[in-house]
Amino acid sequence: MDKKLKPVIIILGATAVGKTEISLDIAEKVNGEIISIDSRLFYRGMDIGTAKPNQTELDRVPHHFIDIADPDEVWNIGRFQKEVKEKIIQIHERGNLPICVGGTGQYIHAITQGWDIPELKEDHRMREALIAWGEEIGNEGLFNRLKSLDPIATEKMDARNQRRTIRALEVILRTGKLFSGQRRKKPLPYRVLQIGLSRPREEIYRRVEERVEKMMEAGFLDEVKALLDMYPSDLRSFSAIGYKQLIAYLQNEMTYDEAVEDIIRKTKLFVRRQNTWFKPGDSMIHWVKMEGEALQRSLEIIKEFLD
Repeated sequence: MDKKLKPVIIILGATAVGKTEISLDIAEKVNGEIISIDSRLFYRGMDIGTAKPNQTELDRVPHHFIDIADPDEVWNIGRFQKEVKEKIIQIHERGNLPICVGGTGQYIHAITQGWDIPELKEDHRMREALIAWGEEIGNEGLFNRLKSLDPIATEKMDARNQRRTIRALEVILRTGKLFSGQRRKKPLPYRVLQIGLSRPREEIYRRVEERVEKMMEAGFLDEVKALLDMYPSDLRSFSAIGYKQLIAYLQNEMTYDEAVEDIIRKTKLFVRRQNTWFKPGDSMIHWVKMEGEALQRSLEIIKEFLD
């Protein structure tokens, strides 16, 4: 690792593992500024359902990429990658340490693996046409079409994730180039330390259940109602877990209890998917168990990295 490059810290882990509190403690100890790499936190008004840090937490250390867009604005990984690189430079220029925190695997890999991702503006007509095509031939049919065009791109994709399949097809159709070929890697302009936070899965599942219960008590349903007073219900941002289910409840597509149960179930499924991005055997990640001296252990790892 080139010690001449400036440092960047990544704190990653599954939903409900406890990233927010420990990242705040770390940032206060090392003169850090927190960069959110949870794409759901970008959107204003989507607070309770995304477990966004509250104002007291935001006031403890500088935060970035929180409340930077309205729910009807489109953010993609290419745009994020470009802007986060600029933000990292600005933080370094202030003499502070960038600490990227989140559980969105693609966004983390875009930072840590030097992906060179094309930034394409939305083509709503093409997107709508691809969505309609997907409704006609189904997720599997759409995925098989992508596979016939770019088999390499589908190797690490989930055939059930229609949105990602459509995105890949859109890039191919608009650029005339393979989607897999556009994710080139470039040398990173900084050196990266990744700290992964872990808990036993059953403990995370219990924390997920408690979190959803607290969200509902805190007024999550009222938050969704307020958003629907301002925006249409079919926004991409509203496909996030929790918002999708409560919108379905408000549109009489499921009962309240069914919506809450589905939020819990889908969040647990998301936790399992996150484990495909952050594997315990990944030698690039320093894993810290969220127990006892987790903060002290994390600070020791960071100190060794910085020295």
